[in-house]
Amino acid sequence: MSETREQIGLESRVSGARGVSGGAHAPPANVFTVLHIDDDPNDIELLRAAASRAKAHFNLQNVEDGEKAIAYLTGAGMYADRHSFPLPALILLDIKMPRATGLEMLKWIRQNPEFVHLPVVVLSGSELHEDIRQAYAIGANSYLIKPLGFEALVDLVRDVKAVWLHKWVSPAQ
Repeated sequence: MSETREQIGLESRVSGARGVSGGAHAPPANVFTVLHIDDDPNDIELLRAAASRAKAHFNLQNVEDGEKAIAYLTGAGMYADRHSFPLPALILLDIKMPRATGLEMLKWIRQNPEFVHLPVVVLSGSELHEDIRQAYAIGANSYLIKPLGFEALVDLVRDVKAVWLHKWVSPAQ
């Protein structure tokens, strides 16, 4: 896996998630929000657990598809309460999803002026060069391959936090 990252020229591995609430409670004002867009419940729980183990203190919000992601980002429907569902400082995006693919979601994000500068890290199981090429062409800030082992995921979470969340100011702050 690290060879793949080196081959595609990634700055480093990415990490993030706090491993606590998925949106039922409002995060403290000084905590970054990370929006995780992934339809696999196992991946969602693994990311939560890895974030907890990594002591990555951020508010991890999960949505299962592009429609819910758009609703979350625009504050529509159940996501209208920005205290409970703050705008994210980072998006972790899977590309293999139902309804709208991650690449379609990425395109939507980059076409909306409000979100054009929002960092998006693709976190996918796909190592296909065409998927990687398309993600960067559409505007992904980074493309990371989901690691196989739990400890590797914990390391990825630490790296994501260190690389992406230290240099961005959360829109909710």
